[in-house]
Amino acid sequence: MKLIVNEIFYSLQGEGGRSGEASIFIRLTKCNLACSFCDTDFADGDVMTIDEILEEIKQYPCKWIIWTGGEPTIQLKDEYLAVFRKHGYKQAIETNGTRLVPSLIDYITCSPKQDYETIKSRIPVVNEIRIPVKVGDTIPDASIFPKADNYFLSPIFDGDKINLENVDYCVEQIKLNSQWKLSLQIHKLIHIE
Repeated sequence: MKLIVNEIFYSLQGEGGRSGEASIFIRLTKCNLACSFCDTDFADGDVMTIDEILEEIKQYPCKWIIWTGGEPTIQLKDEYLAVFRKHGYKQAIETNGTRLVPSLIDYITCSPKQDYETIKSRIPVVNEIRIPVKVGDTIPDASIFPKADNYFLSPIFDGDKINLENVDYCVEQIKLNSQWKLSLQIHKLIHIE
């Protein structure tokens, strides 16, 4: 059981419904999309066994893993997740919604970038939908997405700098449709990983 890992780090969740919570981030390589605003290197990584990953993360005083990427569903399988669960870890995933999510995930963040209407057929229920938004983007009705506890608009930053025009646009859109909430990338605002 091996995964290709871009990086492992310990920080705070910087956006969405779990903002501010300590989490172990395991960033996997590979992605099936090529988003122009992506700020992640997901092409390079090291092959690690599940045991090597467990050894790496046991140094952190936290039992929340966030599987991210790239697109983590390309590599993750329930058999891998079962090992982490056996060691007491809760597991969240950040997915673009283009593929099925393994069943042993405890918290699903779906951040779709395209084909919004097709996600519900693959993932009927998630914890949160988080859409990256820039000025002029059409904000879809939340009803086309899977059932979720929270629906977030997340203004696209300019690298690590906040884009106030995108923030203002999201605020206006939320005021027009209050089923959406604002999610800022606070990790970029306070300069943490």
